[in-house]
Amino acid sequence: MKVFVQIPCLNEEETLPLVLASIPRQIEGVDELEILVIDDGSSDRTVEVAQRLGVRHIVRHSRNMGLARSFRDGVDYALAHGADIVVNTDGDNQYPQERIPDLVAPVIAGAADIVIADRQTATIAHFSPFKKLMQRVGSSVVNKAADTRLPDAASGFRAYSRSALYRLNIVTEFSYCMETIIQAGHKRLRIVSVPVTTNAKTRESRLFTNMFQHMIKSGSAIVRSYLMFKPYMIFATLAAVFGLAALIPMIRFLVLWIVNSSTDGHIQSLIFAAVMAVAALLAAALGVLSDLQRTNRVLLEDQLERIKQIQYGDRAVRVLPEDVARD
Repeated sequence: MKVFVQIPCLNEEETLPLVLASIPRQIEGVDELEILVIDDGSSDRTVEVAQRLGVRHIVRHSRNMGLARSFRDGVDYALAHGADIVVNTDGDNQYPQERIPDLVAPVIAGAADIVIADRQTATIAHFSPFKKLMQRVGSSVVNKAADTRLPDAASGFRAYSRSALYRLNIVTEFSYCMETIIQAGHKRLRIVSVPVTTNAKTRESRLFTNMFQHMIKSGSAIVRSYLMFKPYMIFATLAAVFGLAALIPMIRFLVLWIVNSSTDGHIQSLIFAAVMAVAALLAAALGVLSDLQRTNRVLLEDQLERIKQIQYGDRAVRVLPEDVARD
């Protein structure tokens, strides 16, 4: 059993030593434990610090590519080097790395495909009441979209099995956290939550400048991921709304026509009903087309999973960590 602990970093020369020092060097049931640092275009000494502290596996971006790309590149590297489990933590030392054995234990036991740490955000002192509320709301929205029951959907402290990573495909450029949960939920992967206590805050988040920016970006990622799996639900809802909007004035027009035997002054109801009926038909047609596209995407993802199995299986290319660099 081989475990890779990957650490996405952006100018983390000060906190990276704390992260590395708290990562266990031995885990029960794990034969090999490797540490991977993904340098996302740092302008400080992050890479030098990692190398000085004995990190052999480093993926480097020549410029900042974002957290989602860093996660994806780290996963690609880990799978290519034989990882059975990939653990993701952060370079700012937010997460308690000493709890990594608790994250990987359910995967090793075969009880989970993905394990997500529950930061118990309601107890985090430096989170404002508004941020705590938004964390609860965000998790509820993700759980609704993914058909899951996770208390902390935004947590990035996670463990993924090799088979789960074969089935997950990151397409967003902001953060992989929400997207992977929605995909995993709809693909019926087993997700387990483990409560943890976070470390003291070391710096402000670099993913977003304020909470509202985070809400907008996270919301768009959730909607996009949801549309990938249930596009017909959106268009069916629109068709129902437009259909109802067409039915009401149509009934009004018919009632007035029957009662008064005249349509004088009420033709506008008929026109409005016709427009809404056309909109309902268009929404229904788009729903059919989007569902056909979803079916095509499922077939493509099945092919991609098989390609990953070939790419990262016995034919996986083994390269020296020093030779690996990503643009």
